[in-house]
Amino acid sequence: MLNLIGIIVTSYLIGSIPSALIVGKLFKKIDIRNYGSGNLGSTNAFRVLGVPLGILVQAMDISKGLIAVLFVSTFFYDHLPFTNYTPFEDLTVLKIIAGISAVLGHTFSVFVNFKGGKGINTALGMLISLAPVDVGISVGFFILIVLSSGYVSLGSIVASFVFPVTMFVRENVFKVDIYGYNTLIFFSIGVSLLLIYNHRENIKRLLYGNENRFDKLWLIRIFKIKAPFSKS
Repeated sequence: MLNLIGIIVTSYLIGSIPSALIVGKLFKKIDIRNYGSGNLGSTNAFRVLGVPLGILVQAMDISKGLIAVLFVSTFFYDHLPFTNYTPFEDLTVLKIIAGISAVLGHTFSVFVNFKGGKGINTALGMLISLAPVDVGISVGFFILIVLSSGYVSLGSIVASFVFPVTMFVRENVFKVDIYGYNTLIFFSIGVSLLLIYNHRENIKRLLYGNENRFDKLWLIRIFKIKAPFSKS
């Protein structure tokens, strides 16, 4: 049990590293929480720090989820630090525990008064090792939505929704044998709901037409999305 607690705490602390804050202070000598949306995610980093540093923040956030899962895979591959009473695969359960702990650390970082980012990139890093194909499809939808709307938040919300749907369709419609599916499908739904919940303020702004748009990323201007509750 002490080993399990150690995994949770270690993964949480890895996820809690405030990448955007560190990069902002190191390269720009600013506290990114005082600029833009004040969020510690990569979207605000791109807006405030610029593209190169935004990419650095994004890479660091993705690596936090990946490192947490790889840490578990390396040290507990042959045995679990607890008795698994679930019907699910041992290593899959442990990876999920580590990954969720890292995402919660990113969202509620102990280093910045339990605030943080939305958790998309850290969740992406975690899910790459668990379901790379489904992640790839979700990322494809993210890119398509961002390029056709200019809204990174909308792309993140759509990708969060698409991930469990993709997994369900591949397993049940196309009969693809996804390792650990019976565990991952419920887990993916939970992660999806958490990430969408973390974007609740963005959803409100999207509905009322107040969300910040990245015009430079809005490359496919076939149509313009009109917010249903906007005044215009």
